[in-house]
Formats: sequence, structure tokens, C-alpha cells
Amino acid sequence: MKLRKTRGTRAWLLGTATLAASALVLTGCGAGGGAADTSADELTVIVEGGGLAELQPIADLYEEETGTTITLVELPYDGLYDRIQTELGSGSVSFDIAALDAIWLSAFADGMQPLDDLFTDDVKSDLFPGLVSEAQVGDKYVGMPFFTNSEILFYRTDLFNDEQNKADFEAEFGYPLAPPTTWEQYTDVAKFFTRDTDGDGQIDLYGTDVKGAVETEWLATVSQAGETKMVLDPASGEVTIDSADHLAALDFYTSLLPYAPAGASQLDWAGSQNLFYQGQLAMMRFWGHAYTQTPDDAVVKGNIGAAPMIAGPGGIAGIPGAWYLSVPTATPKSDAAKAFIAFAYEHNELSVDTSLGLASRISAFESQADVVGHENYPAILETLNSSATRARPATPKWQEIVNTVLTPMLQKAVEPGADNAALLKDARSQIEEIIK
Repeated sequence: MKLRKTRGTRAWLLGTATLAASALVLTGCGAGGGAADTSADELTVIVEGGGLAELQPIADLYEEETGTTITLVELPYDGLYDRIQTELGSGSVSFDIAALDAIWLSAFADGMQPLDDLFTDDVKSDLFPGLVSEAQVGDKYVGMPFFTNSEILFYRTDLFNDEQNKADFEAEFGYPLAPPTTWEQYTDVAKFFTRDTDGDGQIDLYGTDVKGAVETEWLATVSQAGETKMVLDPASGEVTIDSADHLAALDFYTSLLPYAPAGASQLDWAGSQNLFYQGQLAMMRFWGHAYTQTPDDAVVKGNIGAAPMIAGPGGIAGIPGAWYLSVPTATPKSDAAKAFIAFAYEHNELSVDTSLGLASRISAFESQADVVGHENYPAILETLNSSATRARPATPKWQEIVNTVLTPMLQKAVEPGADNAALLKDARSQIEEIIK
């Protein structure tokens, strides 16, 4: 598999590695604060499960080429956050590199070293714009993305390719049945496929789902509506969640309820997948990596198509679901850690063939354009490359805002009789209290 080479990348990598090697002779390799260890033969990376799978082949190659042992320490999602928070707060760390969820970057930025020297123009040109902007907190880059994700459109090819469905849809809506690309088309297709398929008087096939227990899909809809300041503007402190575009997004999001199974307020990612795999949904907006992970016993196995995320008035938009490699200020092995991160960027394509099967470089996604079984890659690529796709706001209060404001608001919005405008206005007041 060949990646598009960015001009000067190899020289940049070798230069960084040389600097790291010379620095290691002086500083050693102790994993933690205090006196440096002189052995300089090991780096410890703490990761979540998906990140371990993505980094393992890169770590193996690095060990083979440099002799440096890369120890990947796997922790559960919450445990990883707690470990990083605790050790950064203590000033002494047991790791040299941490894998950070995108939404953690702002919270941990003060304890991480700048990676500005790694973000050359050539490197930035091969990363999705949303990842470059997300990696920068304040005036410094605090993480290098090593894989990213986005929601895309999953649809049932057996339903979309059925000749009777094609004829019936065109007769009803006046245009050919195809994977929808706009809000209006998505609504039409969702309405069309919501039906009783066995004649028992009960709807058993729905056009889509509506997730009320997770916020990310609605946030993507906000960007699709054309909003450029999602929820709040971290630079000015202005809370924007009750803007006209936020309301349009919430109105569209909840307008799909008649074509979705009951229980939207409790529906999360796992519940959505189960509904789709059981054959109860014609379409699902979901994270792109799932395309290659369909269970063998799924009713829809072999009949799943992938397309870019749908567009609203503002265009196609998803939410980048990236993970970043960051170097804690407290490690004495910062040069060696940066050398590994540079190597991970250079060999990012190795992550494509892992169980998660994701990457961060545009060229890695482009390399999969014609690979059978990786039809999700072009869909993810187009979604993440869209000018409307934006990262979540860089605020250390983000997780608190999600947990205490956004998710509860969505759960109320998907209930009958909800006043979306009032819910957004109330959400604004709550967020203003959190960030003041």
C-alpha cells in the first residue's frame, strides 16, 4: 500500500529521530519525574483498547527498526482519563506518551508538551482540517492524531436495490431511490421504508433511528445546518446553542421520530447498531469503522452499503472522532517520545489493517478508495474533508456540558410535545453557568 508522500516528511522524521537519539544519551529514559534513567531503551504509551490495536503494528516496526521497546498499556476509557488526570496533577507520570480522546485535549493541554515542530506544512496538508484545528489548544499543538473516525450513512442494499421499491419510491416522490444526500431526501427515504412488512398490523421496519441518549449525531446535524460555532465559541465565551441553526438542527433531528422505533430517549450507539443488524432499520447514521465489523449472525450481513454523511443547508458534515498522541511535560524522555510520534505519523497506513481499521492521514484513506471491503473509506474521506465538518469546541468543560446539558436536553427533545426552542434557551443558561 502506497501513501502519498508529503514533501520533506522523511527528512523531518529522521531529523527528529536523530535529535531524540542524541538527547537520550544525555537525559536517559525514566518514566516519571525526577532523575533521568540512562538506559533509554523503552517508552511507555497508555492507550484505550481501540488505540492499542491501531498502534500495535507501528510499535512492532519501531522496535524492529530502532531497538526501542514500546510498551502499550491498555486501560478502559474512563480509567485512562482518570490515570492521566491523576498523574498530571501529581507532577510525576508513569508514561511517556498518552493517547487522548479529542474531547480531552483542552482539559489536559496544560500538562502536555508542545508538538509544534511536528506540525509542518507538509504534515498538516495530509491531515483533515478539523484534526489540525482540534490539535491546537491556545497557541500550541498538544497532540498528533493517529486515527480518526466520522459518522457516515449505512443503508440496506437489499432494500435500495429492490426493483419494486425503486418503482414505488419514484412513483411517490418523483425521483429515483438512492442513498440520500440531503435532509429532505433522508426524510423521504425514512418515510418510505417505515412499514408493516408481514401484514400483522404492526410496523416492523423503520426508515431510520433517532438517538436521544448520545449527543454527537445531533452536533453533526448542527454543522449540517450551517452553524460555525457549535454550542459555544471558546475564544469569546459566547454560548450559541440557541441560535437559529441549532434550532433548525434540533427540529430536523426530532422530525424523524415518526420513522424511528419508540424509545428514542434511551437509544445510544449500541442500541442503534442492534436495531440495524436485526434488520429493523433501513438506514443508520453511525461511525464509519463499523462497516468492517458487522457480526456474522447479523440479518443484514452482506447487504450493507456505505455513503457520506447527509448534508443540510450548510453541506455534508460529521464530527471527527479522533484520538491523539501527546507527550506529558513531566516525562524526561520527551525527545524520544516525539520521535515515536513522528514515526507513527510516517507509518500511519499500518493502522488500516488492524481490527479497528482507521487512520488519520488523508493519503491513508485515499489508498483504500478501490479496495473491496473498504467501501466505508471513501465515505469517511468525503465526510471529513467537507468544509462543514467541524470539531467539537475546545473547552475543558466539554464533558461536563455533554453529561449535564446536551444529553439531558436531547432526551427531553425526543419526547412528545417538546418545545425545542425553549429547551435550547434553557441549555444556554445552563452552559453559561458552567463556563462562567
